[in-house]
Amino acid sequence: MVLQGLVFYVFAFITVAAGCMVVAARNPVHSVLFLILAFFTSAGLFVLIGAEFLAMILVIVYVGAVAVLFLFVVMMLDINFVELREGFLQYLPIGALIGLILLIELLLVLGGMRLTPELTRQTAAPIAALAAESNTHALGQVLYTRYIYLFQAAGMLLLVAMIGAIVLTLRSREGVRRQAIARQVGRRREEAVELKQVQPGQGV
Repeated sequence: MVLQGLVFYVFAFITVAAGCMVVAARNPVHSVLFLILAFFTSAGLFVLIGAEFLAMILVIVYVGAVAVLFLFVVMMLDINFVELREGFLQYLPIGALIGLILLIELLLVLGGMRLTPELTRQTAAPIAALAAESNTHALGQVLYTRYIYLFQAAGMLLLVAMIGAIVLTLRSREGVRRQAIARQVGRRREEAVELKQVQPGQGV
């Protein structure tokens, strides 16, 4: 138990420190690397509580796909972050409002845990009907039956966040020729073919 508690505190400290460095790092590449470190240590915390499936998913999906994708996108697109930060003051009020709402939600959760600790123990208790099942099977049974609507709502939020990220990083460059598929498909033979009468001894 002492070793397990020591490992928990070490992993928790590294996770919190890496999360702070994700926000505080000036270089976006360093932020992605700290994010990968936070994912790895979070996976270690999942292993400590016996959720091996969640730890494996965190490493495979987030570290192996999402974080690496962020890293390659940041390095390959060469995004002008100075230009993106120019409108920081414009979005500061709505950002502060969202941060205030999140802070109030955290205070409500922490206050509820302090006022009614028996509710926390009841929520964290394992489900009796799924106690004999494996970790993966029990997670799927609960996620796709009891919390299916919340699961779908989380998917919609992720979709909106992905579209927002694409819109924020989309830049229009002048002088770049783009493919117009509708014009290519809709053009007629007279527009695409031109007949030239070449006289003998003359070029085109």
